[in-house]
Amino acid sequence: MKAIIPAAGLGTRLRPLTYTRPKPVLRVAGQPIIAHAIHTLVHAGITEIGIVVSDITRAEIQHAVEHLSGVRITLIDQHEQLGLGHAVLTARDWVAQDDFCVYLGDNLFEHGATPFVHAFQQHRPSALIALVEVPDPTAFGVAQLDGTRITRLVEKPKAPPSTLAVAGLYCFTPEIFRMLDGMPASARGEYEITDGIQRLIDAGLHVQGQAVQGWWKDTGRPADLLDANRLLLERLQDDVQGDVTDSRITGRVVIPASARVIRSKIVGPVMLGEGVVIEDAYIGPFTSIGANSVVRGAEVEHSVVDEGAQIEHVSKRLQDCLIGVRAQVRGGRTVPRTHKLTISDASLVELA
Repeated sequence: MKAIIPAAGLGTRLRPLTYTRPKPVLRVAGQPIIAHAIHTLVHAGITEIGIVVSDITRAEIQHAVEHLSGVRITLIDQHEQLGLGHAVLTARDWVAQDDFCVYLGDNLFEHGATPFVHAFQQHRPSALIALVEVPDPTAFGVAQLDGTRITRLVEKPKAPPSTLAVAGLYCFTPEIFRMLDGMPASARGEYEITDGIQRLIDAGLHVQGQAVQGWWKDTGRPADLLDANRLLLERLQDDVQGDVTDSRITGRVVIPASARVIRSKIVGPVMLGEGVVIEDAYIGPFTSIGANSVVRGAEVEHSVVDEGAQIEHVSKRLQDCLIGVRAQVRGGRTVPRTHKLTISDASLVELA
């Protein structure tokens, strides 16, 4: 069985972070989002993965995944972004006659892809769709069920037939390609995967829905990245190897051998990357700090700090922050009582 990860889009809802990088390479809990997706697919037994990329996202995606082991990755070019159905159809030649999984790389599941892949392999319907109950399904594909069989599937309906939203994981036989081939575009001008699945249903083929167990997170907005970081850090295992001097470490904390903590306090769960320097600082729970970053004379908690960032001499605690690659946050003479920041890559913010 193979897997497709669509990664050609620009992630406009995450701007300014995605002005310089595609959404799947943004980091949570120390790794690009797409790496978490790949790890969960490998854990489910899928080691052949095709990533659908655009001309804009190809280089960054390739850099994010080139060091991953235990998996064979193929980049598949999608020169026009015409919807998820089009992205899947773009991978048709690569998939060939194999069964395959489509995993949206910005989605995270507490129990990963394994429950869905195993259920599909056991029953082998024409399609198996992950479903999650949501309070407002109008922003999702929505399923109507008869038992576990999906009888109707509609994309972003104004009058949803149920509260069961399509989560970002699908399993298919190659039959789906026949349904997508020649399918008209939707009113949005896109080729919707839900329309292709509805064609399977209309043809009398078995389409199965399976409820998501545990948490599910779509990391489409800045607050979702922070929440995903928190959920993943909940699993953190304590591993302190770096140089810790005149400091206090509490809870589950990862400090690599190349990192240094000097006259500071860290309360886990916290993950530090390689080469990080924490000096005269406080790092609070649910914070991940990327490689070669420096936090000096500052307090940070419930935040994601990416690689090469510098946070220095900030009088008030930084909380609920997303700090981009090589971004700098510097304190001044006076500061407001609180700061909540979403800072793009290579930016500089003077707090005064």
